[in-house]
Amino acid sequence: MRIEELIDDRPHDGLFRVHRSAMTSQEVFERERAMIFDRSWLYIGHETEIPNAGDYRRRTVAGRPLFLLRGSDGEVRAFHNTCTHRGAQICRHDEGNAQSFPCFYHAWTFNTLGALAGVPEEDGYGDNFDRRPYALKSPPRLEQYRGFYFVSFDPAIDDLTTSLGKVAELIDLTMDSAEVLGGWTILRGTAKYSIKANWKLLVENSYDGYHLPTVHQTYLEYVAWRRGKNSKVGSVFAGERFGAYAYALPGGHGGMLHESAGRGIANPSPLWDAATNDEVERIKAANIARFGEERGREMCEVSRHVLVFPNMAFQDSQSGFRIRQIWPVAPDLMDVLQWDFVPRNERADLRASRMENSLAFLGPGGLATPDDLEALESCQLGFTAGGVEWSDISRGMLRETQPKATDELQMRAFWRQWRTSMQGLGRAAFTDDRERRVEVKR
Repeated sequence: MRIEELIDDRPHDGLFRVHRSAMTSQEVFERERAMIFDRSWLYIGHETEIPNAGDYRRRTVAGRPLFLLRGSDGEVRAFHNTCTHRGAQICRHDEGNAQSFPCFYHAWTFNTLGALAGVPEEDGYGDNFDRRPYALKSPPRLEQYRGFYFVSFDPAIDDLTTSLGKVAELIDLTMDSAEVLGGWTILRGTAKYSIKANWKLLVENSYDGYHLPTVHQTYLEYVAWRRGKNSKVGSVFAGERFGAYAYALPGGHGGMLHESAGRGIANPSPLWDAATNDEVERIKAANIARFGEERGREMCEVSRHVLVFPNMAFQDSQSGFRIRQIWPVAPDLMDVLQWDFVPRNERADLRASRMENSLAFLGPGGLATPDDLEALESCQLGFTAGGVEWSDISRGMLRETQPKATDELQMRAFWRQWRTSMQGLGRAAFTDDRERRVEVKR
């Protein structure tokens, strides 16, 4: 089956299907590596992870060992983690601070600017030996937006800001919301785990409101218990109960927004004590004073679950701000990395409350993440059963009103960009179902 045939997109009929071989095929997996991950902007790290000269973080990006380093000149660079002499990895720890990077194999040594600074018994190479061609090599592109650094292995890719497009406005809302507290900083430590399922299943799951009351019933009962109410959750879906809705943006970006009380990062929570909620109200008032009523409330009262195509998700909610990155390892295996961000100067009790809620829901051992793992691995096993060729992602496709969070508009935007990228055609022409139906009628 050809790549363009893996998506059955019939918006006029309200039908959107994905062929399940997109989740199981080795050929599709290898093409994704070449056509999506080699041609997209991929998150590598945040500026607050490397605040000082010599600070570094080791990362694997699209299967390539890299490291992010702040040089002695203050500039941030990314390097391929391989010695230019015989290939050994020269950055051998996940994080740290170093003034030089000696290769443990033959002791060729590189400085924090990437230059070859020392070669043992250099005279053995003769008078014409030139160190300059042996400097560390960098990916073709490295750019940052609001302190988030991305690399790309495609030298011809659009600049990062252009590629982000309108999703940058949502990032701005989150980043601006902590200016009154000294800005955001990343907490030390990374949550790492693997899931025996295709990476695109977690992309869908990361901003899917439809599964909440079924998969996460235990968590909802826990929240109800914490509130001192009856533990019965009921059958009303989250998007209808919380006033949430889905959105799709050009480039495959998208997500869902929640606008109800207790969801936004500076909105009082029924799970917190009075003193903590008073502090939250103070932060909200400070943001309104700085940015105006409308923007201030949008920053503080709205929870944003955002996907930056293809594999970076962030959640901005009352439990904090976190980055999740999803890496394909095999057609039926992914690695997941997750970092928590907090306002730099927030009060200790508020930070403790955020982290408690973060661990309870999205931590690898929390009340939600293990449920998601079981669901996604069950889907992957279900794909091997045979008998069913297509997965349906049509919910809300004919809805003329604002798409709900229980709809699947955001996933369709991802899949439309996925298909376009896999064909090497650049940016998808359509993201919104209603736009697509108008085009079909013409």
